[in-house]
Amino acid sequence: MKPPADSPILPPMTPRAVLLGLAGAAVVCAITYYNDAVMRQTYLVGNNMPVAVYGGLILFLLVVNPLLAALGKEWRFTGGELAVVLALTLAACCIPGSGLMRTFTSSLVLPHQFARTDPGWKEERIVEMIPPAMLADVSRDEDTVLNGFIQGRGVGTRHISLGDIPWDAWTRTLSLWLPLILVLWLGLVGLAVVVHRQWSEHEQLSYPIAAFADSLLPQEGGVTGSVFRNRLFWLGLGGVFAIHLLNYAVQWFPSLIPLPLSFDFTSLNEIMPTFRRSGWSWLLLRPTLYPTVVAFAFFLATDVSLSLAVGPFLYSLFVGIMAGYGVSVSSGSYLSPNIQKLFSFGAYMGVVLTIAYTGRHYYLSVFRRALFMKPREEVEPASVWGARAFLASVVVFTGSLMALGLDWPLAVPYTLGTVMVFLVMSRILAETGLFFIQPYWCPALVLVGMLGPAAVGPQAMLIMYMLSTVLLIDPRESLMPFVVNSLRLVDKWKVSTGKVALLSAAALVIGLAVAVPVTLYFQYDRGANMADGWANAAVPKFGIDESLRVKRLLEQQGTLEKAAALSGWSRLLACRPDPGLVASFVAGLAAVLLFTAGRLRFPGWPLHPVLFLVWGTYPAQMFAGSFLVGWFVKVMVMKYGGEAAYRRLRPLMMGLVAGDMLGGITPNIIGAIYYFTTGNPPKPFGILPG
Repeated sequence: MKPPADSPILPPMTPRAVLLGLAGAAVVCAITYYNDAVMRQTYLVGNNMPVAVYGGLILFLLVVNPLLAALGKEWRFTGGELAVVLALTLAACCIPGSGLMRTFTSSLVLPHQFARTDPGWKEERIVEMIPPAMLADVSRDEDTVLNGFIQGRGVGTRHISLGDIPWDAWTRTLSLWLPLILVLWLGLVGLAVVVHRQWSEHEQLSYPIAAFADSLLPQEGGVTGSVFRNRLFWLGLGGVFAIHLLNYAVQWFPSLIPLPLSFDFTSLNEIMPTFRRSGWSWLLLRPTLYPTVVAFAFFLATDVSLSLAVGPFLYSLFVGIMAGYGVSVSSGSYLSPNIQKLFSFGAYMGVVLTIAYTGRHYYLSVFRRALFMKPREEVEPASVWGARAFLASVVVFTGSLMALGLDWPLAVPYTLGTVMVFLVMSRILAETGLFFIQPYWCPALVLVGMLGPAAVGPQAMLIMYMLSTVLLIDPRESLMPFVVNSLRLVDKWKVSTGKVALLSAAALVIGLAVAVPVTLYFQYDRGANMADGWANAAVPKFGIDESLRVKRLLEQQGTLEKAAALSGWSRLLACRPDPGLVASFVAGLAAVLLFTAGRLRFPGWPLHPVLFLVWGTYPAQMFAGSFLVGWFVKVMVMKYGGEAAYRRLRPLMMGLVAGDMLGGITPNIIGAIYYFTTGNPPKPFGILPG
């Protein structure tokens, strides 16, 4: 694709674009917690397609850019500049919500609360086994640090100052976690640069989100993209936006008649007992139509959209059949190893092997050059430096885990497993546009399942589960998918991907510097958002509860002391994996490799291996109906109208996405005005899950 013919007035990487992008990162990190936890509105980020950013971009193009152009051509923002702004703002979107801050501080302090209220925790003194630096220090002033966090220290209209936050209790743990997080993130940014050229040019992945954003950006001296001049675009935008506004108005005025986008087919449960036994039928048979997902399904290859549509139904059928034989696929707690999670791990491993194989020549050249060896083919400098940053990150991150108390047989696979999660999530986003992804596995539970609890030991298990609680518990808003998508966008505008990567790292530092004190301020001023049971009641307990369960199991087996004494090679020699979990891993690996080979060798192969990556997850269940509709529309258009009709309808589908984004940000704006005017919480209203 040729780069857009942008205005010659300004190059894309201008100081104002960089400053606005970094300011956008700071603003998102500053206001998200207040919006989500204090006003309790629809999440500003929520997933890897944040309505606050894309809806804000549309408002900027419709309102602000025309006003700037009226002042003079040099005032308006060009498409390349806005691509840079978007990239830097999106990089920081991994910070303020579920990607980190929604659960970060609560996971570091609330274990102390459960240690004094949970009899099992008190009896086993389980929290004392956690390295002290991994938690906030409540020993000096428990009332201020812990009770103040839960209840808030502000009184009435009197709010605390930043100095009233008990920083001395947080200094030690933040000094551990923030550098560790940044090291991981910088490595992921480097890896995103490494895979960018292979995915975008050599494999030509579709990048639906980047394609949507690019269609909005102004070209040839304009103030908006050419799609804004298409009537079908406005038809799609206006229709979806009107439906969302009507349904939002119903929240305030219940006498109005809504136009629902959800449907109820649960009566079919009566004739499908196997399906009902799966436990997912309540969701699959109550589908919600998400216009953005319908549009992305229309853009994708039909085997991809069909796989995302039928995968959850196939999974539910499989689970129902297994349940009929008394076999539970997803038993245990959130962090317990089970069949579903090890299958998912195997599927992710299959994708990693596929990525490595298909790009083996390119990646080998990049990493040879990164290690100062002669490459087999020329590679761009940005990829080389990205590889060096990634390798340095892996070494430092692994060393940090070893310093925490993990020996190398656990630290090395934990690091690689963490990278695997984000790499495959990025691949899914780039290839399918699936912007809400939950892997449902983490390296800690995989190591426990594949090595056996006795080989891991309670202390190491507790450390790994604490790491997973902070880094991986709900990566629906992840850095690497954001960066991979942004690099594709800025590359179309001939912006240096290396410079954007460096500036993205700066955006992360700025975002953390803003989000951490802002979040702690509101938590100590108003109290933690205990209405968010996931973040403040469930997540801080998951890893410790699971470690406690395993500790008691080892005690009953009489192997606790032996397990605690293992290290190094002796840990590997004590490996006793669960055969069922190993079989699940092999099945997931084989399924992905088989479907990948089938898709490459047989032109009519009907399904894509992404089916096995997401089919048993909540996001896939939520989106299945919409992918099915989008797939059906595309099949019908191609059958009866051909390629020409498909191209004509693309602006309509872009309009559906734009309508969703505007329909998401508008209620937030109205709600904020209402809140600051009246002091009362606004009516919540959701557009996309997350």
